[in-house]
Amino acid sequence: MAFGIRVICSSAELADSGDGVRFEIEFEGKTEPAFAVRFQGRVYAYLNRCAHMPMELDWKLGKFFDVWGLHLICSTHGATYAPDTGSCLRGPCFRAGLIPVPVEERDGRVILKGGAYDRR
Repeated sequence: MAFGIRVICSSAELADSGDGVRFEIEFEGKTEPAFAVRFQGRVYAYLNRCAHMPMELDWKLGKFFDVWGLHLICSTHGATYAPDTGSCLRGPCFRAGLIPVPVEERDGRVILKGGAYDRR
């Protein structure tokens, strides 16, 4: 089955270390929440699921960064992740990281690579 281009947002909607954009993807046969953020000029996307417990990260809609704009932080238990890799930096994530979602920027848009995403 061929998939069309899936635009998540315009590139301009993502400011460096600013608010993220939420969207949904098909992941392992289910619709799951995800988000995209910009960090140091590049766009990164992850499932919106803490590695510690399957809860959404944002403390307020689209708010994923800590107050310094350096790390992604889970609003529930404070697990902290590197925005460019999704790796656990500290907190109850116990070395587990965020699940990346493949995205790219093209023609002023942030685009989901592929269709349904399955990490298997």
